[in-house]
Amino acid sequence: MKLKIYHNPRCRKSREALELLNKKKIDVEIIKYLENHLTFEELKEIIFLLKISVNEIVRTNETLWKNNFKKSNLNENDLIKVLIENPKLIERPIIVGTNKAVIGRPIDKLISFLK
Repeated sequence: MKLKIYHNPRCRKSREALELLNKKKIDVEIIKYLENHLTFEELKEIIFLLKISVNEIVRTNETLWKNNFKKSNLNENDLIKVLIENPKLIERPIIVGTNKAVIGRPIDKLISFLK
């Protein structure tokens, strides 16, 4: 099984997830989503595979979110557009398999996902 990890090398949790995948010798495609922005359709598909609402993928503690978007009443599509334009607001790491995905924090969620 080949997985994709939406990875931020500066994030400790993202590095831990990648390290676990490498230790388990899992074939993984690393996508540095801060450098290579996701498309609207890619992010919508990831949210679908995560089986969550778009609100649950937002890093609401980020200053950028608090100062610019917290009080906005954005619909799902507008929020996805905000995340595409501001990828640092996307929770990380996200690991995507064929028919499912997981936000790999805490690491226990990734461990359960791999079983």
